[in-house]
Amino acid sequence: MKPFLILIIALLSTSINAQNSNPNYDAELAKELGADNYGMKGYVFAILKTGSNTSKNKEEKNKAFRGHLNNINRLVKEQKLIVAGPFGKNENSFRGLFIFNVKTIEEAKELIKTDPAVKAKYLDVDLYNWYGSAALSEYLKAADKIWKINP
Repeated sequence: MKPFLILIIALLSTSINAQNSNPNYDAELAKELGADNYGMKGYVFAILKTGSNTSKNKEEKNKAFRGHLNNINRLVKEQKLIVAGPFGKNENSFRGLFIFNVKTIEEAKELIKTDPAVKAKYLDVDLYNWYGSAALSEYLKAADKIWKINP
């Protein structure tokens, strides 16, 4: 009876694993993107908020935000930043978000230090560890083909 139970358990286990395996799985791509067995990986999620600088100096503010956009473009080219975008008006003073393609909050803090709008305190940033699809960066290939005007 015991060998029969072991056989049944082994067959069920094989059947369950077969049902959960992906016929489209690309081991090379998964490795290239740093995916775990679930196709996921760790990132750092950033929420950009209104900072403490309330200066009315328009020229200074414009220069800081032009540098902010240039910095975003640089980080995208370096593959350190894979999502960036603004929020609409909201009661939380949230201005935008970033998803950094780095493993630790410490790495993200170093990248944030390079942002002129953060340095000038027009923006403040909260950082969180985030677990998402390792394929997230793949959208950048298409994203670079659909903008007409570079911000």
